[in-house]
Amino acid sequence: MRFTTFLAVVNDSMQISGAAAPRVEETSYFKLVFAVNSLWIIIPLILMLAFAIYFFVKKLLIVNRASQEDGNFMNNIRDFIHEGKLDSAVALCRGNNNPTARMIDKGLSRLGRPLEDIRTAIENEGNLEVSRLEKGVSALATIAAIAPMMGFLGTVVGMVGAFHNMAADPNNFNIGTLSSGIYTAMITTVGGLIVGIIALVFHNLLISKISNVVYMLEVRTTEFMDLLHENA
Repeated sequence: MRFTTFLAVVNDSMQISGAAAPRVEETSYFKLVFAVNSLWIIIPLILMLAFAIYFFVKKLLIVNRASQEDGNFMNNIRDFIHEGKLDSAVALCRGNNNPTARMIDKGLSRLGRPLEDIRTAIENEGNLEVSRLEKGVSALATIAAIAPMMGFLGTVVGMVGAFHNMAADPNNFNIGTLSSGIYTAMITTVGGLIVGIIALVFHNLLISKISNVVYMLEVRTTEFMDLLHENA
C-alpha cells in the first residue's frame, strides 16, 4: 500500500514538472540573423560578403585568362628569330593578349641592345603584369581580418545591453530573456567568422593562382634570354 502511494506521488510530481517545464520555441538561423538588435553589424557583413564574391569571380577570370597561352607560342618565336623574321615575331606577340606575349614583345623591342638591358626590360614588364594581377587582392585579406572583429564587436555590444537591462530592472529578471539576448548577440560572431573564412579562402586561392602565373613568366623570360644567347 505504501509503495503504491509512493508511485502515485512520483507520477503526480512528474506530471507537474512536465506541465511546468517551459517549451523551447525553435528559431531559425535566418530569423536570428535579421534580429533588429544585430542589423547594424549584419548588414555591413552581408555587403562585405557580396563584395568578396564579386571581386573573387572577377579577378579569377582575369587571372585564368592571364595563365592561358598557346603551347606553340615560344616555338614560333624561336623559329621567327632564327629566320630573322622579327616583324612576324612582333605581330605574333601583339596578336596574343596575355602577359607572356606582352613581356616577349617588350624584349623584341629592345633587340640590338646589350642582353642585360633586354633582360631588365623584360623583368620590368613582368613586374607590371604581376602588379596588375595583384591589384585589389589585399581587399580580401582586409575583409578576412575585419569581418570576425566586427562580429565580436556586435556580440560584446549585445551582451553589454543584455546585462544592462538585467541590472536596470532586477525585479523582473528572467533567465530566458537574458539567454535570448545573449544568443541573439552571438549570431554576429557567427556571421563575422563565416564572412572572414570565405574571404580568406578567396584570397589564398587568388594568391596561389597568381603565383603560378609568376612562375610561368619567369620560365618564359629564361627561355627567351637563352634564345637570344644562342643567336648571339
